[in-house]
Amino acid sequence: MNKSYAWFDLGYTLVYLPREQGFYQYLQEQGIQRDIGQIERAYHLTDKLFMRQYPGVLGKAQATFFPWYLGVLNYQLGVQFDLHKQHQRLTAIGREQGQNWCAFPFTVQVLQELKRHSIGIGLISNWDNTARQVLDDNGLTDYFDHIVISSEVGAEKPSRKIFDYSLRQAGISPAESVYVGDNYYDDVAGSSKAGLDSVLINRFGRLGIEELQHEPIVHSIEEIPSLITTTYRRKSL
Repeated sequence: MNKSYAWFDLGYTLVYLPREQGFYQYLQEQGIQRDIGQIERAYHLTDKLFMRQYPGVLGKAQATFFPWYLGVLNYQLGVQFDLHKQHQRLTAIGREQGQNWCAFPFTVQVLQELKRHSIGIGLISNWDNTARQVLDDNGLTDYFDHIVISSEVGAEKPSRKIFDYSLRQAGISPAESVYVGDNYYDDVAGSSKAGLDSVLINRFGRLGIEELQHEPIVHSIEEIPSLITTTYRRKSL
């Protein structure tokens, strides 16, 4: 069946936090040199380790895991600090820099292209009550036909309940849908329980997900319109 609906994750699929700049400043203050590329890869590897080894942790309140996360991040970069003091300073730097969730430069263009092809667009996200503000602040809200936030519906990925609920709200079948996200264990494994095909985002090729066999894996959502309008439709002919 042709795919007529694309469901998206939110964090690091449509939006990102410019956290690397704050960490770069912190290292500079400590007299340590690492380039932004090294820091980006360290964050990526730490994210993937947490997704794999500690499911659900990254979706909780930052205070419950962030010093622990920092310890792993530091290890990836070959540095070591007092985690409590480091957490405090990074939080302060984030405020100074005005760090907020930002849409990727290509997000709006991708959503517009899907609309031009009459592809329905939905959001299924594990997020707290700030999700809609993040969407509003980035001018994304009006692109979505359906928005489903875990904190609002009382279910979260990878439970199939949130996917089944979303499909019912949209009035579409799993076969008509594709789900797109960056967390294999929440997004791919979760959506597959509800019968959806899925696309995994991993901006560094297979870095950090070497244990996975899933296809397709794409660099970003920039590839989604082509996948839906050509690959998936061709497969169904």
